[in-house]
Amino acid sequence: MALPKIEELRELGDEEISDQILAMKKELFELRMQQATRQLEKPHLIRHAKHKLAQLMLLEGERKTGSKEK
Repeated sequence: MALPKIEELRELGDEEISDQILAMKKELFELRMQQATRQLEKPHLIRHAKHKLAQLMLLEGERKTGSKEK
């Protein structure tokens, strides 16, 4: 499974981005809890969740400042 592309996320609206950020934070928390209790079978999912969360937060910041740089 490849890491998510930022181009796919740029098509989302502001409200959808905020919802996705909240969902990714919850998912990352659940993955960390699974890792702490040795129940996580796919540790790469943590990296994917962190990557997607960073992309979403970048987009949210860009939209708040009005910047559209790539």
